[in-house]
Amino acid sequence: MTQDVSQTSAVEAFMRVRSEVAKAVVGQDSAVTTLLIALLCRGHVLLEGVPGVAKTLLVRSLAASLEVDTKRVQFTPDLMPSDITGSLMYSTKSEEFSFKKGPVFTNLLLADEINRTPPKTQAALLEAMEERQVSVDGVAHQLPTPFMVIATQNPIEHAGTYQLPEAQLDRFLLKVTLPLPERDVELEVLSRHAQGFDPRNLAGAGIGAVASIADLDTAREQVARVQVSSEVLAYIIDIVRATRQSPSLLMGASPRGATALLATSRAWAWLSGRTFVTPDDVKALAYSTLGHRIALRSEAELEGVTVNNVLATVLNSVPVPR
Repeated sequence: MTQDVSQTSAVEAFMRVRSEVAKAVVGQDSAVTTLLIALLCRGHVLLEGVPGVAKTLLVRSLAASLEVDTKRVQFTPDLMPSDITGSLMYSTKSEEFSFKKGPVFTNLLLADEINRTPPKTQAALLEAMEERQVSVDGVAHQLPTPFMVIATQNPIEHAGTYQLPEAQLDRFLLKVTLPLPERDVELEVLSRHAQGFDPRNLAGAGIGAVASIADLDTAREQVARVQVSSEVLAYIIDIVRATRQSPSLLMGASPRGATALLATSRAWAWLSGRTFVTPDDVKALAYSTLGHRIALRSEAELEGVTVNNVLATVLNSVPVPR
């Protein structure tokens, strides 16, 4: 099957977003694709990387290229749940309590260094990420549409940080690790700075909104129509079930992991210009979709086994449908 005109137009809008982000961020094409897939799937993303690999700049550039409202929260040890969700405020004039919305009421929320805040505050995001609402004093307040959380964390520094619990990790559709750049990429970054690039002034870099919420809605409707054969559905299930049987894992992927892999594979197929999902689409998204949903046994970690090692073994062992 080939793309129709409307699908081509929608894909082109997302390609424009990719080009806009590239004006500020160099060498992180995989991370940009991950963010676009999450947008298409109404999901959230966890970005992991050492300081200085452009995690925050990547999110700010994506927000600037879309016609969406965005807010940033710097997560700290003293951050309270109400600092994110909002709280009831008493008005002496009206002698009544009213709800003052927190920064979570936006289209794109950047949760910077999310693992620096205690679990109680991290948990304040659970309802927002899953239900797209915030409940205060028994009243549910709906979040804007679209709504997306992009969180960042440093994988190396552990002082003053709190490990994200499994329930929190499971709310993220995708997790991507931003690597240190290759020499030529790092040289390009330095050259841009030498020519006057200011990461705090994205407008000065020529980054502007090139896709609207209407474009996003159209794209999401088309992604939902991407066809998935029964053989590919079975392939996804076999991969997920194989993680539960791995001797290296304490916890395999849940049924939610299977539905997530289905969604991300569809979005990747759509971005690739197809109206159907192939086993290669599933393989391409398995690492970023399932990697944070499984847990290694301590003895496997001591032996140097990684999550990616386990997933590679699983993907090699599960028969690929023709």
